[in-house]
Amino acid sequence: MNIPQRVDVVIVGGGVMGASAAFHLAEAGISVALIEKSELASGSTSKAAGGVRANFSDAFNVALGARSLELFADFTNRPGYQIDLHRPGYLFALTNQDDVALFERSTDIHHQHGVESRMLTAEEARRISPLMSTDGVIACSFTPNDGHCTPEAVVAGYAAGARRHGAVVMTNTSVIGIELTGNEITAVNTSAGRIETTTVINCAGAWSPEIAKFVGLELPVTPYRRELVVTEALGQEFSDLPAAMPMTIDYSSSLYWHREGQGLLMGFSDKTNPAGFELRRDPEFLSKLGELAATRAPRLMELGIKTGWVGLYEVTPDHNAILGEYKAVSRFFYATGFSGHGFLQGPAIGEILRDLYLNQTPFVDISKLSAERFASPGLLRPEFNIV
Repeated sequence: MNIPQRVDVVIVGGGVMGASAAFHLAEAGISVALIEKSELASGSTSKAAGGVRANFSDAFNVALGARSLELFADFTNRPGYQIDLHRPGYLFALTNQDDVALFERSTDIHHQHGVESRMLTAEEARRISPLMSTDGVIACSFTPNDGHCTPEAVVAGYAAGARRHGAVVMTNTSVIGIELTGNEITAVNTSAGRIETTTVINCAGAWSPEIAKFVGLELPVTPYRRELVVTEALGQEFSDLPAAMPMTIDYSSSLYWHREGQGLLMGFSDKTNPAGFELRRDPEFLSKLGELAATRAPRLMELGIKTGWVGLYEVTPDHNAILGEYKAVSRFFYATGFSGHGFLQGPAIGEILRDLYLNQTPFVDISKLSAERFASPGLLRPEFNIV
């Protein structure tokens, strides 16, 4: 493998964050090496459900989601790739009053950021998502411009765009060390050789703590397994479903579903899963999924399963991202810990990382998302609208 002797920036991690950062930096004329220990999008990104949304409780995440939606919508022009974007909306079904109050507050935040958002009655929601049972549903939150797309295509598009602008993309290459002189980065050592650089961006997702340890930084990122399935093609008995059926989430159980090809994609976040990098299929997953479906969407149980996969969420204590520059080591940046909403924020994060490298002010204030916030409980910034 031919590796560059020197680049301006080494990016670690070839998922959506790393690929987006590589594209935005290379587009700005910065020399970049993107390093992925396996294949592009082989980690958490390729196992994501593909949802893209601005429906969050934290104003920062609303802004990131809204900006990313703009960039996803223009993806066929820049970087120039088809990502199968559909925008039928996001629908959260709410079954207790505290959750309704949370989403009502979130709706106000959405409006402050120009995001179309409204609360619906259970019956109004069922008209746009007919699979949903209204039993126990008090109200629903609906953001009509949210949707879903194909994660692997997003990464491929960004990587191809980065290459066109001169970036070097290295797969099946591990980072084995970072050289420092004082508090300044001088090189990155990889399994393919040494690359001189003054800047490292850590986008390694669930594996980001390993990279951070090379410079003495502790990142509180914990991996948790998540599983989902895709059903067989919908038959005539499902002809009543609208083509633009929203991504639907039962908030209390995290059961979700949306159209995927000729069938449906569905899953849930199993909170009983222990932390770790276990990626084997859970033999009880389908029975657990069936129990949740029996309550919120009984017709899902009529569908056969075509395929499925397991991936990892990179979770932080407050379910919000860790984003910024390490104060103790100059030009060591990190973007990790997105806690299940990383894919959908990847485009905006790429812009932010470009701006941080160029010492420009990002479009949104990231100061409260630094790793230092975990030193004090009072600095935590919880995100509640998670799946």
